[in-house]
Amino acid sequence: MNNILEVKNLQIGFNLSDGYRQAVYDVCFDLKKGETLAIVGESGCGKTISTMSVLQLLPENAVIKSGEILYNGENLLNFTQKQMQKIRGKKIALIPQDPMTSLNPLYTIGNQILEVIELHQGIKGKQAFDLAVQALERVKIPDAKEKMKSYPHEFSGGMKQRVIIAMALACNAEIIIADEPTTALDVTVQAQIMDILKEVKEKYNLSLILITHDMGIVAQNADKIAVMYAGRIVEYSSVSSLFKNPKHPYTKALLNVILDINTDKVETIEGQPPSITDDICGCPFHPRCKSCMEICKKITPSLKTVEDSLVACHLYE
Repeated sequence: MNNILEVKNLQIGFNLSDGYRQAVYDVCFDLKKGETLAIVGESGCGKTISTMSVLQLLPENAVIKSGEILYNGENLLNFTQKQMQKIRGKKIALIPQDPMTSLNPLYTIGNQILEVIELHQGIKGKQAFDLAVQALERVKIPDAKEKMKSYPHEFSGGMKQRVIIAMALACNAEIIIADEPTTALDVTVQAQIMDILKEVKEKYNLSLILITHDMGIVAQNADKIAVMYAGRIVEYSSVSSLFKNPKHPYTKALLNVILDINTDKVETIEGQPPSITDDICGCPFHPRCKSCMEICKKITPSLKTVEDSLVACHLYE
């Protein structure tokens, strides 16, 4: 099966007051039709920056140094902003991290969905209204026709997140990027949102990029997983292989924190992840790694095939 999206050797940095600093190093991943890719890691690891580059939604001081982002074989990095406007929302939709601030409080839910439909589908009037209502019904918003008149402040966080998912569905996007879609939602609502995402993905054969730090959500919803640390992918594998036999010390540490959370012994990862201003020689994880060797302090490991996974670690040389 062909890939609908391929990210190749992506390098991204930022122009800061003290000069240019690299944030993403040679990131590669791909996505097939109907597949879910999870990108996981601690805050600041580069997962959001890597995926926002797909939509060219980076901060003004960000610089894509090199790489390719191929959507159906076309390199999006060569697209103008005008061309990207036809991709964002219509072909590749974003579910942003914070549902509380993602909707305009001055406009009704209906107006905001209709605006998206008119912009990307060129449909107006009753036909657009009916499409908007159908989109709300797909995400199980009750009494959808009446809810079109509601304002965001009348919705809970979980209902707002459903509206944002409905916007993606209203334009028949092929790929949905969900950036921490369950942030700030309680556990019950988190499960409901993920169930809706999973259901619409399977029903409409969508492809999903799931950005998260929650390994439990990954286990239940993803097909494959990219583990990121300090701007690098350190392990890339199918979800079944990774949970059965994690290989990188960082991946093992992440899983140990989750798996032991309900016991009286919670194994934490000592230390803090580095910032982009830190200059670390060798493997960026070595200051926190319990398996650190001398070579880890001197040489940055590259991704290599280990069984059915790609792993960046000197333990497997």
